[in-house]
Amino acid sequence: MPRRESYSDTFTGEADKSIRGILGGDACSDCARAKRILLKVINNELTPRQKEIIVLYYFKDKDTPEIAELLGISTQAVSAARARARLRLMRILQYYL
Repeated sequence: MPRRESYSDTFTGEADKSIRGILGGDACSDCARAKRILLKVINNELTPRQKEIIVLYYFKDKDTPEIAELLGISTQAVSAARARARLRLMRILQYYL
C-alpha cells in the first residue's frame, strides 16, 4: 500500500509562481500548450471544491479570506484545499512539461 503524502503549511511560493506563470504566458506555442494542459487538469483531476477554490484564487484573483467568506468555510479549509490542489496540479504537470 503506498504511503500517503501530506502537505506542509510551509508554502514557499514556487508552485504558485509556476501556475501563475503558465496561466499568464500566451506568447509561445509551448506556453499555450502548457495552459491547455493545466486547464484540462483543473477540470478533470480536482474535486469540485478544489476546482472552485483554484478558479477563484487564480482566475478571479480572490484572496483566502474572500474565498472563505464566499464559500462559507474557514480560511484554514481554503488554504488546505488549495495546497492539496496545487500539489496535485504540480504532480500531474511534471509529466507533461
